[in-house]
Amino acid sequence: MTQQNPITPPPELVQRWLEELYGGPVSVISPFDQRVLIAAAQWGADQELKACCEWMADETPTNYINALRAARRSKPPSLKEQALEALAHILNNSSTQLGADTIRRALEQLDD
Repeated sequence: MTQQNPITPPPELVQRWLEELYGGPVSVISPFDQRVLIAAAQWGADQELKACCEWMADETPTNYINALRAARRSKPPSLKEQALEALAHILNNSSTQLGADTIRRALEQLDD
């Protein structure tokens, strides 16, 4: 579960949490407070997902659990993956392959 976590509480909820924490209205939310609250929300969501996957493990095929984890913690494609997809689009919609195979091989050798 090291993929990028898409869970971010809405600003209104962050505001409410800070008002509860500080015991009153908060006019300015510091970037530090915001990062801490977002990290806490993400940690809690990751723990819940982990517990759900562990609970499912006895009765559910591994590929379903992996699919659930991937769907709930999807990550955006890397720049390399985006470039390969763009190259495939060009190849599929172009009448020439001039240099495309070389570019594809070079991209595939790059780290993500």
